[in-house]
Amino acid sequence: MTDLKTYGYIETKAVPEGLLPGRVTELRREIFTIATERGEVTAALKGTFYHRAETRADFPCVGDFVHLRYNEHGSSRIVEVLPRRSKFSRADYSGHAVGYAKTLLEQVVATNFDYVFILSSLNRDLSAARILRYVTQAERSGGRPVVLLSKADLVQDYSLPLGEVTQSIPGVPVHVISSHSGLGLSELSPYLAPGKTVVFLGMSGVGKSSLLNALMRQDVMKVQDIRENDSRGRHTTTHRQLFMLPSGAMVIDTPGMRELGLFDAEDSISASFADVEALFARCRFADCRHRTEPGCAVRAALADGSLPNERWERYLAQRQESEYVRNKTAAGPNKQAKKNGGKRK
Repeated sequence: MTDLKTYGYIETKAVPEGLLPGRVTELRREIFTIATERGEVTAALKGTFYHRAETRADFPCVGDFVHLRYNEHGSSRIVEVLPRRSKFSRADYSGHAVGYAKTLLEQVVATNFDYVFILSSLNRDLSAARILRYVTQAERSGGRPVVLLSKADLVQDYSLPLGEVTQSIPGVPVHVISSHSGLGLSELSPYLAPGKTVVFLGMSGVGKSSLLNALMRQDVMKVQDIRENDSRGRHTTTHRQLFMLPSGAMVIDTPGMRELGLFDAEDSISASFADVEALFARCRFADCRHRTEPGCAVRAALADGSLPNERWERYLAQRQESEYVRNKTAAGPNKQAKKNGGKRK
């Protein structure tokens, strides 16, 4: 028997008669592994679920709490997904979803977590701009972003990259770690309390699998070497999975992401760049475009160095991408509705 409370379950909705609550711990090719009070079971989606779901984001994801119809003799059926208290999404550029071809869609990566561990290795592929993009998306997820600079054992001096990253994301905790030497791992204990859930995010080769093995105190994930020519790794994790740590905390491990598309990130961009947007109120004109207008506080800050040009460029890039994604994701359902005679299927 499994106490579902150890998986963070809190009953916020009465369980309908005949259904069993559980938490999705793994997804492989439309087959879900669910932790329940009756132990671990496999499940698929109930047929009516496909008709009720309005978007792909409504489908179950690793971390979700669900109600299922239990079948002790075969595969159980997921009936509904319970409300999510946190959700990390990215813009999906694949365009393969039925009915929304060649549009941008929301891809839910993980749900119901407390912290987002953003990993980046201390090698030549380290990018403060990329980390900032993850932080921006994490800000809107409902979880707290925490940046981990990994593989500290492979560099002699990490003070320079640490300073650059810390300056780029004021207010966000940054920890330098090494899964092999154990450096900095004790600093992660406050995030790994019993019942808490952490999601690992980052590119391939940043050390997510090595960190998971270190926290699990056993090798649960295969680790591959990074490519020497560009410091990037091969995909070790091929699917999302939730692991229960010895501490009682849970980790959702995710495959490495080559690109992170910002999705519905307007408010989180404002939070990540509050210092930049604070300058707008000091411009002489309310509709200042921050280009050649007189009395522009942004141009003045760029001129005197109080606003680094790199930070301004990153702000503009994220705003431009967010607007592009918003327009594309809004256009997809509208186009499909027109094809269906004004009704969405």
